[in-house]
Amino acid sequence: MKIKGKKYYSLTVGEKEASIYIYGDIVSWEWFESDVSSYTLAKEIEALPKDIATINIFINSYGGEVAEGLAIYNSLKRHPAKIRTHCDGFACSIASVVFMAGDERIMSNASLLMIHNAWIFTIGDHNQLRKDADDMETITQASVNAYREQVSITEEELKAMLDAETWLSAADALEKGFATEVVEPPATVNAAASLRLREQVAEAILQMKRASAPVKGPTAEIHIDGETLQQMFQQVKAEILAELAEPDPPAEPGTGDPLADPAPSPEPAPNPEPGPDDEPGPEPAPEQKNKLQSFIATLVAAERSV
Repeated sequence: MKIKGKKYYSLTVGEKEASIYIYGDIVSWEWFESDVSSYTLAKEIEALPKDIATINIFINSYGGEVAEGLAIYNSLKRHPAKIRTHCDGFACSIASVVFMAGDERIMSNASLLMIHNAWIFTIGDHNQLRKDADDMETITQASVNAYREQVSITEEELKAMLDAETWLSAADALEKGFATEVVEPPATVNAAASLRLREQVAEAILQMKRASAPVKGPTAEIHIDGETLQQMFQQVKAEILAELAEPDPPAEPGTGDPLADPAPSPEPAPNPEPGPDDEPGPEPAPEQKNKLQSFIATLVAAERSV
């Protein structure tokens, strides 16, 4: 199985940066194209140009063989380039040790680490089983040493987490020092477009308010020149968001601002039935704020339905 023409494990080289994708098991014998061994990775790292400044390691792996993972960890630590490890999904078992090789260790809120003690399958008498148990403690200690170089917790706390086979969220990993950074995925095109629409609507409302133009309601048509909006974007954005977030101070009567002036409207001319263009009287500031927010939501919904 291939993704976009690449193997699960692959290495790409750009200008002074190399990227290694470990999207499979860490093994000594590569049965599947997703597998990676320390030998394969070490040979490819050795062949990198001498001026490589950064090596990015992208990890999504359930782990594998301890010996292979430790060798990958040490080969990365030994390289003079900056090592930047990324947990793209799971970094479990020995893959979490490879993750610890990074000078920068980056996770997203949609990724997890899992740490536990080394495992073994064995057979033999009671003497053999006791020896294997002691050996497992020694083997696990090598991983403990790798974690301890970076984490902010004590060795006793770390070993308790290993005993419990612990899953760590990005926030937990950052707090305990397993990760150095938690990043958010970039906004999608639709989300970015929605954000721009909301900003433009907010800017339009502010311009109407400054010009003392009454808000007719969610069905009013607003024609705005896009280039002009872009020019005033930086100036207006912070102000309109602040106005929507904070209550307006009480205004003195006669300000001429229909959104802030709580004074009653002048008596209308005798007309038993209001015409279609009659404007409603001004409302108190909190209600006007709700009206503006409702207006924004209505326009956003209308834009999405087009």
